[in-house]
Amino acid sequence: MKRYQVIDCIRGLAILNMVAYHAMWDIVYILGVKADWYIGAAGIIWQRSICFTFILLSGFCCYMGKHPIRRGAIVFGCGALVTAATLLIMPENRIIFGVLTFIGSAMLIAALLRKWVDKIPPVLGMALSFALLIITWKAEIGFMLDMPVPDRLYANTLTAYLGFPPSDFFSTDYYPLLPWIFLFFAGVFLYRMAEGRMPRFLERSLCRPLEWAGRHSLIIYLLHQPLLMLIFNLLM
Repeated sequence: MKRYQVIDCIRGLAILNMVAYHAMWDIVYILGVKADWYIGAAGIIWQRSICFTFILLSGFCCYMGKHPIRRGAIVFGCGALVTAATLLIMPENRIIFGVLTFIGSAMLIAALLRKWVDKIPPVLGMALSFALLIITWKAEIGFMLDMPVPDRLYANTLTAYLGFPPSDFFSTDYYPLLPWIFLFFAGVFLYRMAEGRMPRFLERSLCRPLEWAGRHSLIIYLLHQPLLMLIFNLLM
């Protein structure tokens, strides 16, 4: 398949933006530098914009290339590795059901459901995905469209994976299936709208370093935080 360099460039920009966000996290929580803007609305918007880009782009690229189940399993396995490492090394900042676990899960679900997904008109699929994203946006805190969700759904670790965390659940990076699976499928249907008629400009090279980072975003994600924490701990 053709390599869409512009998509690599966007992914590369997103992963470097994530590195910058996590570097700021270390500055605030390891070095103890006060930054009210980071722990407030600006920091939340920054963090959400990065993950919105990654999840939507992951959905868009899900049906590109071969072996989507194998790729999904690899990403899911990397998410499990991150969980195990944080539980072992820094349990107070553990990551349970982080963004890699979510993206791997979504890739596997999309691959297994492809024959049914392909039967849905892409414009309808996009509309339904965004509608369900809005409906389930507050599921984590007990509401859907401002209607309360039964407390019995918030029971254990499995329900936390689905999007209904119990009161004692904690993770520094938490992306459950609800509502994020619908943003992922919005990306899937966006790809289906463009499938077979991708704009030619997507094949153009814009910035080779960003394109390289985009092609190696998974390994950068796995390595960047340990390296950042090592650097900042040496500075303490």
